[in-house]
Amino acid sequence: MSESGEVPVRDASTVVLVRDGQDGIEVFLQRRVKQMAFAGGMTVFPGGGVDSRDCDAVVQWAGPDVAFWADVFSTDESSARALVCAAVRETFEECGVLLAGTADAVHDDPASLFGERARLEAKEISLSEFLDAQGLVLRADLLRPLAHWITPKNETRRYDTRFFLAAMPDAQEADGETSEAAETKWMTAAAAIADWDAGTHFLLPPTWTQLRSIAAFDTVDDLLVAPRDIAPIEPKISDGSGVAGLRFADSDSYLAALADGRVEKNFSN
Repeated sequence: MSESGEVPVRDASTVVLVRDGQDGIEVFLQRRVKQMAFAGGMTVFPGGGVDSRDCDAVVQWAGPDVAFWADVFSTDESSARALVCAAVRETFEECGVLLAGTADAVHDDPASLFGERARLEAKEISLSEFLDAQGLVLRADLLRPLAHWITPKNETRRYDTRFFLAAMPDAQEADGETSEAAETKWMTAAAAIADWDAGTHFLLPPTWTQLRSIAAFDTVDDLLVAPRDIAPIEPKISDGSGVAGLRFADSDSYLAALADGRVEKNFSN
């Protein structure tokens, strides 16, 4: 905790993987194990905190340069590099999707690198060491900026999270081979929101907001090219009552679903 009494905020990256489905755009979701210190039991997108070694990563890079990401996410270039590297690393660690390959093609068999994936997750190697050893190029061109959320001040763990959007590579499959997820699945954004309304799973405000936005598009191509103004969003705390006290754009619609007692169910010991 800082001298001001506030919990320090850590940079993090989240990647929203999407693909076209028969009934609309599908999104890859994970239900985190309840033992996780942050968002335990919640349904989330793949992602996690920036590793200190992401900041110093020297990698082969294809796509928008670091200056682009620094500008769009309102940060310095060192942090922007770390955020993009964390996005690629976390996506590979958490669901086996590797946004790297050659300058014009993604790796077509990331499952063959399962051992290296485990070493990355265990922090035995850094992303730059992994990419260099495999002769891989980081594909920043496969990522799109999506959103920027900051954990509210009432949380004991806080993250300054940049959300990235990525179309699922055709030659790859997303899996649930991570200790952090109790369940993984593809489902349409509309179905994920319907499940939230029905109380089937719990979504934190950033996840809920992104799913609602994605559900408004018909195809992944339309979603990827849509212009976005990326401004940081930090929910306000109205009355100190935890998640039910949060206020953000459209929070009334989000909070309306909480009357069924799901807060007590998900947050009580």
